Amino acid sequence: MELKALTLEVTKIARDAGHAIMKIYGEDDFQVETKDNESPLTIADKTGNDIICDALKKLDVQYPIVSEENKEIAYEERKNFTYSWLVDPLDGTKEFIKRNGEFTVNVALIHNGTPVMGVVYAPVMDEMYYAWKDGGAYMEKGGDVTQLKAPSFSLRDEGIGVVASRSHLNAETEAFVNALNQPVIVPKGSSLKFLILARGGAHVYPRLAPTMEWDTGAAHVVLTEAGGSVINHETKKPLEYNKENLLNPHFIAYGNMG
Repeated sequence: MELKALTLEVTKIARDAGHAIMKIYGEDDFQVETKDNESPLTIADKTGNDIICDALKKLDVQYPIVSEENKEIAYEERKNFTYSWLVDPLDGTKEFIKRNGEFTVNVALIHNGTPVMGVVYAPVMDEMYYAWKDGGAYMEKGGDVTQLKAPSFSLRDEGIGVVASRSHLNAETEAFVNALNQPVIVPKGSSLKFLILARGGAHVYPRLAPTMEWDTGAAHVVLTEAGGSVINHETKKPLEYNKENLLNPHFIAYGNMG
């Protein structure tokens, strides 16, 4: 299946998962559990994951699925994947539990360590973001489709927008921010932080704290196709995927940095 057509198929899957998640969002009991890594898990995470994985298995093209909520596939098997799906059915579970609306459904396609297609759905805003390699990045809302182009900027500019997490802010991130010229902090949860850069609502997102590959893969494609980049803070190279350890290194996401 051609990449654009596959992307549009996946937007339907993400929307279906998002609608199911919204039904749970309106209920009183999210059935919150705590995972081994101390992060929360709700019935919405599980429901979204089931919908996405079941639908991906019915597509005309079949790739293995790596998901936050599935039992982890051994690297001995994963290292042989040419293509694989990368799924986070509910990124921003803490935001979901807080009921602030800042959570997303994320599906990416990884090819030889690089994300080549990404779909991010924000159910509360009913905003669908999607992109595929060399095809551009788009946002669909209310039936209207807008191509996303991140505006150019320099880190020397005064007052650039810095996206920071509502749930994580550490000393290393504060040091990065303090080195800028009168930056403006833009608080936001989940993978929406990448999408703000793609839309031009901010310019840089320093993530000098732990994340997993499924937290970033889909939004990574949207941002890069909008003219931005996601750079390993240590190596200064683009973030890589399907690594032996699925934990991301510290990274900086940029809009269109001149």
